[in-house]
Amino acid sequence: MGGTSTDVSRYDGSFEHTYESTIAGVQVQAPQLDISTVAAGGGSKLFFRSGLFVVGPESAGASPGPICYRKGGKTLTVTDANLYLGRLLPQFFPKIFGPDDNQPLDKALTIEAVNSMAKNVNVFLQQQGSPSMTTEEVVMGFIRVANEAMCRPIRSITQGKGHDTSTHVLACFGGAGGQHACAVARSLGISTVIVPRYAGILSAFGLALADVVYEIQEPAGKELSSGNIPYIDDRIDILITESKNHLESNQKYNEVCTEVYLHLRYEGTDCALMCQPQKVGDKKSLTKQNMSKHGDFVASFVDRYEREFGFTLPERNIIVDDIRIRAVGKSGIETGKILEESKEEPRPSCEESVYFESVGWVNTRVFVMNELHGKDKIEGPAIIMDQLSTILVEPNCTAEITIKGDINIIVTGGQEIKISTEMDSIQLSIFSHRFMSIAEQMGRILQRTAISTNIKERLDFSCAVFGPDGGLVSNAPHIPVHLGAMQEAVQYQLSALKGELKSGDVILTNHPCAGGSHLPDLTVITPVFNPESHNPIFFLASRGHHADIGGLTPGSMPPHSKLLSEEGAEFKSFKLVSEGKFREEELVAVLNGAGTRNLHDNLADLHAQIAANQKGITLILELVSVYGLDVVQAYMGHIQSNAELSVRAMLKYFVHHLGKHVLRASDFMDDGTKIQLKITIDPKVGAATFDFTGTGYEVWGNCNAPRAITVSAIIYSLRCLVGQDIPLNQGCLTPITMIVPKGSILAPSDEAAVVGGNVQTSQRVVDVILRAFEASAASQGCMNNLTFGDETLGYYETIAGGAGAGPTWNGRSGVHTHMTNTRITDPEILETRYPVILQHFSLEENTGGIGKFKGGNGVRREILFRKPLTVSVLTERRVFEPFGLHGGENGKRGRNLLVRKIGNKIINLGGKTSVEVDTEDVLCLLSPGGGGYGKINPTDT
Repeated sequence: MGGTSTDVSRYDGSFEHTYESTIAGVQVQAPQLDISTVAAGGGSKLFFRSGLFVVGPESAGASPGPICYRKGGKTLTVTDANLYLGRLLPQFFPKIFGPDDNQPLDKALTIEAVNSMAKNVNVFLQQQGSPSMTTEEVVMGFIRVANEAMCRPIRSITQGKGHDTSTHVLACFGGAGGQHACAVARSLGISTVIVPRYAGILSAFGLALADVVYEIQEPAGKELSSGNIPYIDDRIDILITESKNHLESNQKYNEVCTEVYLHLRYEGTDCALMCQPQKVGDKKSLTKQNMSKHGDFVASFVDRYEREFGFTLPERNIIVDDIRIRAVGKSGIETGKILEESKEEPRPSCEESVYFESVGWVNTRVFVMNELHGKDKIEGPAIIMDQLSTILVEPNCTAEITIKGDINIIVTGGQEIKISTEMDSIQLSIFSHRFMSIAEQMGRILQRTAISTNIKERLDFSCAVFGPDGGLVSNAPHIPVHLGAMQEAVQYQLSALKGELKSGDVILTNHPCAGGSHLPDLTVITPVFNPESHNPIFFLASRGHHADIGGLTPGSMPPHSKLLSEEGAEFKSFKLVSEGKFREEELVAVLNGAGTRNLHDNLADLHAQIAANQKGITLILELVSVYGLDVVQAYMGHIQSNAELSVRAMLKYFVHHLGKHVLRASDFMDDGTKIQLKITIDPKVGAATFDFTGTGYEVWGNCNAPRAITVSAIIYSLRCLVGQDIPLNQGCLTPITMIVPKGSILAPSDEAAVVGGNVQTSQRVVDVILRAFEASAASQGCMNNLTFGDETLGYYETIAGGAGAGPTWNGRSGVHTHMTNTRITDPEILETRYPVILQHFSLEENTGGIGKFKGGNGVRREILFRKPLTVSVLTERRVFEPFGLHGGENGKRGRNLLVRKIGNKIINLGGKTSVEVDTEDVLCLLSPGGGGYGKINPTDT
């Protein structure tokens, strides 16, 4: 834990690597250590928002830094909180603060800011009729929330990968880590904390000691079979020699060793694992004829695949994508001297008053690390002052100094947590993190155990937690268009199957009248029961887009469907699992009856969705075992109420900001159908009516959007307009009344085709809502759906475009906007698995609208087909341009072009069509740009 963030990683004898990470919103695809980062560092700012204690992600940085730095900082930080509670001791810090870097930490400034914060908190609590809090309780509340923020990624990399968090040791480093280690360990059930000798500078110290690594990798693209083993072994030997020579050409090392990896995957899947061989004798060889002289790669791959994903695919061949060699030069540097032992008790340097949650202010002994000896034991509460960090030994913890100068802390006395069902702002923030963590871990399990490109690679899925009434409690940040729709699906089942749900049941649904978005989005719902209750106490749900479930065209996204029955298999309230029995025969009958083209992937992905829900059940029952069912259910309600408060405050703000309480906006679909909206806000209570009266009729096509889609669009838009991190749940809709005329495109009949409503009309509804609030120009307003295939394969992707500009920002170029955030398939995977070549993929310049703030540019994507296929496009904004706002110009329309090889003829396909292509035909899809915002003044440059 450093100044701006906390980094966590897991080590079990070998380093865990990842080949993709996201840093500041940018995806980096390169081999790297698997490190998760959360914005909770010493400099993380503290906020109290609508009854919620918030830590970060904003940071005060090093300058101006925390208030106590004397450099003009105005916002309290985690460092200020620790200083106020006596956990940081100014007299042991160097005098490097203030404008001239020559003053000590200023506790008086921190106390003044803390008192002001506590006053604001208590004013809010009094307005809500809640008991007031002492200043210490407020500050301690922020520390607890920061600790929970740190626990969240740790749970993700342990529980989310099938490991028991409590069996780990917490190794703590960074200047701020030692102040939080005991509390974080206790919260995670970890009993041992290790603080290394150079914890405060461990990153820098580690760089000096680190092995120097040279990696070399080359593609193979061969089956791991007996016929190819000699070739693979030969390439490994050549690469080993090459990597060693490169490493030793720069400097001499104490030792140089090499590690051999093969990047392996099952044929027909996209998830490749970088595997080292098992040594012969580690385990009985699975396939001796496939044995490399370097070891058993097959056994290593199968073991790891089963551990990661919970299943194997023994009927499939194993493909070697790449051969990789890592040459490691070891420095052999000694890490420090051995400490002398002492028979005397360690003597404290002084005593200071420190605040602890369980006991309040306590006189706490302070020890100086340089005065301690090997095997010294220190009972908590205590503070150990190192030259580089401060280590807090909490009550019921014991620290022991090792002979190497490290500190081992044994954490005991994890007290039973007893809280009431009454709303507590601190617990509210903690439960918000816990519920979100559960939904995120469900998502990790689903991604790991799914098999299809759509879910595993494109991440077209969502997971969520629901209360006993089916109301959304927490939705991981997955696919926005699933938000409200999943809640509608759960509540429909609760009503339709009332009295019929039993423990061990799992429900499958996708029908629009049952809260579905469109048929390819299959929702798996699992009720959770308590032995004392016949009714579900919670619900877990996961929704994933299946690449094919039958229908008129491959990919189940037919551009010209007129009826729901033409779009694939339909499930209203299908018991996928009945009292623990998977109903495969009945499921297969429905899927085959609709003409699914990839039954194996359907079944595998549904198993993955069931597994994700089961993970959620395990985690939520753990929460119940700690806090009790009544408390967990009560906080589900409290979190929904908190979201409601934030939305009401936002609505009141916009009445003041815009100077009016009636907002109007409209826009058109490409077929001329109008989306009409009138928003009437009551500024006294912060409530609003969203009235879509005047919206066009149900269409003879597939851009009809079920009611659940409109719910999703509203909840997503409200979340954006609030402008701060709030729990995303049913509470956002409590102040909202919806009027959607029956028979309109937003409330179609049960048999109406809807596959385009989910991916197109939803975008137009969001554009109209944001236009009414004058918040943003139109984005590309389309997901640019492309499918191709034949009777043996089906592929589906959505293509990015330009985002709309706003009052203070330019629109982003080449991104998905609003109701979807799926990723594009990697070119290597696309070309390996499907008979196509990606000829061109780039931003299309000058497609964003001009304005004071410019709209984002769309993209150009060209795909060459290597065999005859059926290609379908389902797109919008090919007729009406994405609108600009407040004088900003419109973005450019999109186009779908087909270049025929025979005659080199270019054909404009229009927005929605299905066409047969021949070998070497090329599809060129140009996506729309975003609208500009604001008129350019002559003085603007």
